[in-house]
Amino acid sequence: MTRRPLLRRLATATATALGLTLLLTACSGTEPASTPTTTEAGSSGAVSPAAAGVDLSGVTLRIGETGWKQQQLLLAQAGLADTPYATEFSLFQGGNLQLEALGAGAIDLASASEIPPIFAAQSGGPGSLAVIAVRQGNTLTQEVVVPEGSAITDAAGLKGRKVAYVQNTTAHYFLYKALESAGLTWGDIEAVPLSTSDGLAALLSGQVDALASYGNAIISAHAKGATTVVDARDILSGNFVYISTPTLIEDPARHAAIADYFSRLQRAFNWARANPDAWAAVVAEQTKQPVEQALTTFTEGEAQRPSKFVPTSESAIASQQDVLDTFVKAGIITTPFDIGDYWTTSFDTDLTAIEGEYVSG
Repeated sequence: MTRRPLLRRLATATATALGLTLLLTACSGTEPASTPTTTEAGSSGAVSPAAAGVDLSGVTLRIGETGWKQQQLLLAQAGLADTPYATEFSLFQGGNLQLEALGAGAIDLASASEIPPIFAAQSGGPGSLAVIAVRQGNTLTQEVVVPEGSAITDAAGLKGRKVAYVQNTTAHYFLYKALESAGLTWGDIEAVPLSTSDGLAALLSGQVDALASYGNAIISAHAKGATTVVDARDILSGNFVYISTPTLIEDPARHAAIADYFSRLQRAFNWARANPDAWAAVVAEQTKQPVEQALTTFTEGEAQRPSKFVPTSESAIASQQDVLDTFVKAGIITTPFDIGDYWTTSFDTDLTAIEGEYVSG
Protein backbone atom coordinates (compact mmCIF):
# COMPACT_ATOMS: atom_id res chain seq x y z
CA MET A 1 0.00 0.00 0.00
CA THR A 2 1.25 3.47 -0.81
CA ARG A 3 0.22 6.76 0.61
CA ARG A 4 -0.98 8.37 -2.60
CA PRO A 5 -2.31 7.15 -5.96
CA LEU A 6 0.74 8.44 -7.81
CA LEU A 7 3.03 6.24 -5.73
CA ARG A 8 1.18 3.15 -6.90
CA ARG A 9 2.07 4.19 -10.42
CA LEU A 10 5.64 4.84 -9.34
CA ALA A 11 6.10 1.20 -8.42
CA THR A 12 5.61 0.23 -12.08
CA ALA A 13 7.94 2.85 -13.47
CA THR A 14 10.83 0.45 -13.91
CA ALA A 15 12.34 1.92 -17.03
CA THR A 16 12.22 5.43 -15.70
CA ALA A 17 13.83 4.50 -12.39
CA LEU A 18 16.63 2.56 -14.03
CA GLY A 19 17.44 5.09 -16.72
CA LEU A 20 17.28 8.33 -14.78
CA THR A 21 20.25 10.20 -13.34
CA LEU A 22 19.43 12.90 -10.82
CA LEU A 23 20.98 16.13 -12.04
CA LEU A 24 21.15 18.02 -8.77
CA THR A 25 22.85 21.38 -8.67
CA ALA A 26 26.17 20.26 -7.24
CA CYS A 27 28.22 22.15 -4.69
CA SER A 28 31.42 23.54 -6.07
CA GLY A 29 34.39 21.40 -5.13
CA THR A 30 32.24 18.27 -4.97
CA GLU A 31 34.25 15.17 -4.14
CA PRO A 32 33.37 11.66 -5.34
CA ALA A 33 32.35 8.93 -2.96
CA SER A 34 35.07 7.00 -1.22
CA THR A 35 35.96 3.54 -2.42
CA PRO A 36 33.12 1.24 -1.33
CA THR A 37 33.81 -1.17 1.51
CA THR A 38 32.16 -4.55 1.05
CA THR A 39 31.33 -7.14 3.68
CA GLU A 40 30.52 -10.60 2.38
CA ALA A 41 27.24 -12.27 3.29
CA GLY A 42 27.46 -14.36 6.41
CA SER A 43 25.34 -16.24 8.89
CA SER A 44 23.84 -14.23 11.74
CA GLY A 45 21.78 -15.23 14.72
CA ALA A 46 20.07 -11.85 14.80
CA VAL A 47 18.04 -11.90 11.59
CA SER A 48 14.90 -9.79 11.78
CA PRO A 49 11.42 -11.32 11.18
CA ALA A 50 11.31 -9.54 7.82
CA ALA A 51 14.27 -11.59 6.58
CA ALA A 52 13.29 -14.91 8.14
CA GLY A 53 12.78 -17.60 5.51
CA VAL A 54 14.05 -15.37 2.67
CA ASP A 55 17.17 -16.42 0.77
CA LEU A 56 19.35 -13.32 0.90
CA SER A 57 22.65 -14.94 -0.03
CA GLY A 58 22.55 -13.42 -3.52
CA VAL A 59 21.80 -9.87 -2.37
CA THR A 60 24.39 -7.11 -2.08
CA LEU A 61 22.96 -4.05 -0.36
CA ARG A 62 24.85 -0.91 -1.42
CA ILE A 63 24.50 1.72 1.28
CA GLY A 64 25.42 5.39 1.29
CA GLU A 65 26.78 7.23 4.33
CA THR A 66 27.59 10.88 4.97
CA GLY A 67 30.68 12.24 6.70
CA TRP A 68 32.05 9.02 8.17
CA LYS A 69 30.95 5.40 8.21
CA GLN A 70 28.78 5.69 11.30
CA GLN A 71 26.31 2.99 10.36
CA GLN A 72 28.96 0.48 9.29
CA LEU A 73 31.03 0.96 12.46
CA LEU A 74 27.97 1.03 14.70
CA LEU A 75 26.79 -2.35 13.42
CA ALA A 76 30.29 -3.77 13.89
CA GLN A 77 30.61 -2.46 17.44
CA ALA A 78 27.17 -3.80 18.35
CA GLY A 79 27.97 -7.25 16.93
CA LEU A 80 25.30 -6.94 14.22
CA ALA A 81 27.42 -6.65 11.07
CA ASP A 82 27.33 -10.35 10.16
CA THR A 83 24.37 -10.12 7.78
CA PRO A 84 22.89 -12.91 5.60
CA TYR A 85 23.46 -10.60 2.61
CA ALA A 86 26.55 -8.71 1.49
CA THR A 87 26.82 -5.02 2.34
CA GLU A 88 28.77 -2.35 0.50
CA PHE A 89 29.21 1.05 2.14
CA SER A 90 30.20 4.20 0.21
CA LEU A 91 31.05 7.51 1.82
CA PHE A 92 29.81 10.93 0.65
CA GLN A 93 30.17 14.49 1.93
CA GLY A 94 26.43 15.14 1.92
CA GLY A 95 23.01 13.56 1.57
CA ASN A 96 22.64 15.44 -1.71
CA LEU A 97 25.57 13.49 -3.13
CA GLN A 98 24.04 10.25 -1.89
CA LEU A 99 20.89 11.09 -3.83
CA GLU A 100 22.94 11.72 -6.96
CA ALA A 101 24.54 8.30 -6.54
CA LEU A 102 21.15 6.67 -5.99
CA GLY A 103 19.83 8.26 -9.16
CA ALA A 104 22.88 7.06 -11.08
CA GLY A 105 22.37 3.49 -9.85
CA ALA A 106 25.58 3.50 -7.79
CA ILE A 107 23.89 2.74 -4.44
CA ASP A 108 20.63 1.10 -3.35
CA LEU A 109 19.91 2.94 -0.11
CA ALA A 110 20.54 6.58 0.74
CA SER A 111 19.99 8.44 3.99
CA ALA A 112 19.62 12.17 4.41
CA SER A 113 17.80 14.98 6.13
CA GLU A 114 14.49 16.14 4.68
CA ILE A 115 16.16 18.53 2.25
CA PRO A 116 18.16 16.49 -0.33
CA PRO A 117 15.19 14.34 -1.43
CA ILE A 118 13.26 17.50 -2.26
CA PHE A 119 15.84 18.60 -4.82
CA ALA A 120 16.28 15.04 -6.07
CA ALA A 121 12.52 14.72 -6.60
CA GLN A 122 12.41 18.06 -8.39
CA SER A 123 15.21 16.98 -10.68
CA GLY A 124 14.24 13.35 -11.21
CA GLY A 125 10.48 13.50 -11.26
CA PRO A 126 7.98 10.71 -10.54
CA GLY A 127 9.51 7.24 -10.42
CA SER A 128 12.99 8.48 -9.57
CA LEU A 129 12.95 7.81 -5.84
CA ALA A 130 10.89 6.55 -2.92
CA VAL A 131 11.15 7.74 0.69
CA ILE A 132 10.72 4.49 2.62
CA ALA A 133 11.52 5.16 6.29
CA VAL A 134 12.04 7.82 8.94
CA ARG A 135 14.67 7.75 11.62
CA GLN A 136 14.21 10.34 14.31
CA GLY A 137 17.45 11.90 15.46
CA ASN A 138 18.99 14.91 17.12
CA THR A 139 19.69 18.26 15.48
CA LEU A 140 22.96 19.14 17.23
CA THR A 141 26.12 20.34 15.40
CA GLN A 142 24.01 22.10 12.77
CA GLU A 143 25.17 25.70 12.98
CA VAL A 144 26.30 28.92 11.37
CA VAL A 145 29.77 29.63 12.74
CA VAL A 146 32.29 32.45 12.38
CA PRO A 147 36.07 32.34 12.85
CA GLU A 148 37.78 33.25 16.08
CA GLY A 149 37.85 37.00 16.61
CA SER A 150 34.94 37.77 14.28
CA ALA A 151 32.74 40.74 15.13
CA ILE A 152 29.63 38.87 13.92
CA THR A 153 27.51 37.80 16.90
CA ASP A 154 24.07 37.12 15.45
CA ALA A 155 22.23 36.42 12.20
CA ALA A 156 21.65 40.13 11.58
CA GLY A 157 25.42 40.57 11.46
CA LEU A 158 25.60 38.37 8.36
CA LYS A 159 24.21 41.18 6.20
CA GLY A 160 26.60 41.98 3.38
CA ARG A 161 28.92 39.17 4.41
CA LYS A 162 30.29 36.24 2.44
CA VAL A 163 28.68 33.08 3.86
CA ALA A 164 29.61 29.55 2.78
CA TYR A 165 26.90 26.90 2.95
CA VAL A 166 26.31 23.33 1.77
CA GLN A 167 23.81 23.60 -1.06
CA ASN A 168 20.59 21.53 -1.09
CA THR A 169 21.08 20.34 2.50
CA THR A 170 19.91 21.28 5.99
CA ALA A 171 22.58 24.01 6.00
CA HIS A 172 20.87 25.65 3.01
CA TYR A 173 17.52 25.53 4.80
CA PHE A 174 18.52 26.70 8.28
CA LEU A 175 20.67 29.52 6.88
CA TYR A 176 17.65 30.80 4.96
CA LYS A 177 15.41 30.52 8.07
CA ALA A 178 18.01 32.27 10.24
CA LEU A 179 18.22 35.17 7.80
CA GLU A 180 14.44 35.38 7.65
CA SER A 181 14.20 35.50 11.45
CA ALA A 182 16.66 38.42 11.44
CA GLY A 183 14.61 40.31 8.85
CA LEU A 184 17.08 39.57 6.07
CA THR A 185 16.70 37.91 2.69
CA TRP A 186 18.98 35.56 0.78
CA GLY A 187 20.01 38.52 -1.34
CA ASP A 188 21.33 40.33 1.74
CA ILE A 189 24.33 38.00 1.92
CA GLU A 190 26.91 36.81 -0.56
CA ALA A 191 26.05 33.12 -0.47
CA VAL A 192 28.89 30.77 -1.48
CA PRO A 193 27.91 27.12 -2.11
CA LEU A 194 30.74 24.81 -1.03
CA SER A 195 31.18 21.23 0.15
CA THR A 196 31.63 20.60 3.87
CA SER A 197 35.43 20.33 3.63
CA ASP A 198 35.83 23.25 1.23
CA GLY A 199 33.53 25.40 3.35
CA LEU A 200 35.57 24.68 6.46
CA ALA A 201 38.81 25.47 4.63
CA ALA A 202 37.35 28.72 3.32
CA LEU A 203 36.25 29.75 6.81
CA LEU A 204 39.60 29.00 8.44
CA SER A 205 41.58 30.72 5.67
CA GLY A 206 39.46 33.87 5.83
CA GLN A 207 37.97 33.48 2.35
CA VAL A 208 34.45 33.65 3.80
CA ASP A 209 33.06 35.42 6.86
CA ALA A 210 30.79 32.62 8.09
CA LEU A 211 29.94 28.98 7.43
CA ALA A 212 26.58 27.19 7.58
CA SER A 213 27.34 23.48 7.89
CA TYR A 214 26.98 20.39 10.06
CA GLY A 215 28.69 17.42 11.65
CA ASN A 216 32.46 17.09 11.39
CA ALA A 217 32.86 20.50 9.76
CA ILE A 218 31.26 22.23 12.73
CA ILE A 219 33.16 20.10 15.25
CA SER A 220 36.43 20.91 13.49
CA ALA A 221 35.56 24.61 13.22
CA HIS A 222 35.01 24.83 16.97
CA ALA A 223 38.30 23.02 17.58
CA LYS A 224 39.94 25.85 15.62
CA GLY A 225 38.29 28.54 17.73
CA ALA A 226 35.12 29.23 15.71
CA THR A 227 32.05 30.47 17.56
CA THR A 228 28.36 29.87 17.01
CA VAL A 229 26.19 32.57 15.45
CA VAL A 230 23.12 30.42 14.77
CA ASP A 231 22.28 27.10 16.41
CA ALA A 232 19.78 25.25 14.21
CA ARG A 233 18.67 22.67 16.76
CA ASP A 234 15.22 24.30 17.08
CA ILE A 235 14.92 25.10 13.37
CA LEU A 236 15.25 21.54 12.08
CA SER A 237 12.77 18.71 12.59
CA GLY A 238 15.26 15.93 13.30
CA ASN A 239 13.57 13.69 10.74
CA PHE A 240 16.17 11.74 8.79
CA VAL A 241 14.81 9.76 5.87
CA TYR A 242 15.96 6.67 4.01
CA ILE A 243 15.48 6.66 0.27
CA SER A 244 15.59 3.98 -2.39
CA THR A 245 13.88 3.59 -5.78
CA PRO A 246 10.50 2.03 -6.61
CA THR A 247 12.18 -0.64 -8.72
CA LEU A 248 14.61 -1.75 -6.01
CA ILE A 249 12.03 -2.08 -3.25
CA GLU A 250 9.73 -4.12 -5.49
CA ASP A 251 12.26 -6.97 -5.36
CA PRO A 252 11.21 -9.21 -2.40
CA ALA A 253 14.75 -10.22 -1.42
CA ARG A 254 16.09 -6.67 -1.54
CA HIS A 255 13.03 -5.42 0.37
CA ALA A 256 13.67 -8.04 3.07
CA ALA A 257 17.36 -7.11 3.24
CA ILE A 258 16.56 -3.42 3.69
CA ALA A 259 14.03 -4.18 6.43
CA ASP A 260 16.57 -6.40 8.19
CA TYR A 261 19.16 -3.63 7.89
CA PHE A 262 16.79 -1.13 9.56
CA SER A 263 16.18 -3.61 12.38
CA ARG A 264 19.91 -4.08 12.92
CA LEU A 265 20.47 -0.33 12.99
CA GLN A 266 17.73 0.12 15.60
CA ARG A 267 19.28 -2.55 17.79
CA ALA A 268 22.72 -1.01 17.23
CA PHE A 269 21.47 2.39 18.40
CA ASN A 270 20.08 0.61 21.48
CA TRP A 271 23.57 -0.78 22.08
CA ALA A 272 25.15 2.67 21.75
CA ARG A 273 22.77 4.14 24.32
CA ALA A 274 23.63 1.29 26.68
CA ASN A 275 27.38 1.66 26.00
CA PRO A 276 27.94 5.40 25.52
CA ASP A 277 31.60 5.38 26.54
CA ALA A 278 32.51 2.65 24.06
CA TRP A 279 30.63 4.35 21.25
CA ALA A 280 32.05 7.79 22.09
CA ALA A 281 35.56 6.35 21.73
CA VAL A 282 34.72 5.20 18.19
CA VAL A 283 33.15 8.55 17.31
CA ALA A 284 36.12 10.48 18.70
CA GLU A 285 38.58 8.45 16.65
CA GLN A 286 36.61 9.00 13.45
CA THR A 287 35.88 12.70 13.96
CA LYS A 288 39.24 13.66 15.52
CA GLN A 289 37.77 15.17 18.66
CA PRO A 290 38.33 14.47 22.38
CA VAL A 291 36.44 11.46 23.70
CA GLU A 292 34.82 13.61 26.39
CA GLN A 293 33.42 15.95 23.75
CA ALA A 294 32.13 13.05 21.65
CA LEU A 295 30.48 11.54 24.72
CA THR A 296 28.80 14.82 25.64
CA THR A 297 27.53 15.37 22.09
CA PHE A 298 26.17 11.82 21.90
CA THR A 299 24.45 11.81 25.29
CA GLU A 300 23.01 15.30 24.79
CA GLY A 301 21.80 14.32 21.33
CA GLU A 302 20.08 11.18 22.56
CA ALA A 303 18.52 13.17 25.38
CA GLN A 304 17.22 15.73 22.90
CA ARG A 305 15.78 13.23 20.41
CA PRO A 306 16.77 9.56 20.61
CA SER A 307 17.73 7.70 17.43
CA LYS A 308 14.64 5.68 16.57
CA PHE A 309 13.05 4.23 13.45
CA VAL A 310 9.34 4.96 13.00
CA PRO A 311 6.79 4.26 10.26
CA THR A 312 6.13 6.93 7.68
CA SER A 313 3.39 9.36 8.66
CA GLU A 314 1.34 12.28 7.43
CA SER A 315 3.10 14.51 9.97
CA ALA A 316 6.53 13.56 8.59
CA ILE A 317 5.34 14.27 5.06
CA ALA A 318 3.86 17.59 6.19
CA SER A 319 7.17 18.55 7.81
CA GLN A 320 9.05 17.92 4.58
CA GLN A 321 6.37 19.71 2.57
CA ASP A 322 6.83 22.76 4.80
CA VAL A 323 10.54 22.76 3.96
CA LEU A 324 9.74 22.47 0.26
CA ASP A 325 7.25 25.34 0.48
CA THR A 326 9.91 27.45 2.20
CA PHE A 327 12.27 26.89 -0.73
CA VAL A 328 9.47 27.83 -3.14
CA LYS A 329 8.87 31.02 -1.17
CA ALA A 330 12.60 31.76 -1.35
CA GLY A 331 12.62 31.25 -5.11
CA ILE A 332 15.12 28.39 -4.77
CA ILE A 333 12.51 25.98 -6.15
CA THR A 334 10.47 27.55 -8.92
CA THR A 335 7.67 25.01 -9.35
CA PRO A 336 5.67 23.79 -6.32
CA PHE A 337 4.89 20.07 -6.08
CA ASP A 338 3.56 17.51 -3.60
CA ILE A 339 6.47 15.72 -1.89
CA GLY A 340 4.02 13.13 -0.55
CA ASP A 341 3.89 11.65 -4.04
CA TYR A 342 7.43 10.39 -3.43
CA TRP A 343 6.70 8.62 -0.15
CA THR A 344 5.67 4.98 0.22
CA THR A 345 4.18 3.00 3.12
CA SER A 346 5.50 -0.30 1.77
CA PHE A 347 7.88 -0.72 4.74
CA ASP A 348 5.47 0.44 7.43
CA THR A 349 4.61 -3.06 8.71
CA ASP A 350 8.32 -3.75 9.12
CA LEU A 351 8.93 -0.34 10.68
CA THR A 352 6.13 -0.81 13.20
CA ALA A 353 7.84 -3.99 14.40
CA ILE A 354 11.23 -2.26 14.40
CA GLU A 355 9.86 0.64 16.44
CA GLY A 356 8.93 -1.97 19.03
CA GLU A 357 12.61 -2.96 19.26
CA TYR A 358 13.58 0.49 20.51
CA VAL A 359 15.20 0.57 23.97
CA SER A 360 15.80 3.93 25.61
CA GLY A 361 19.06 2.89 27.25
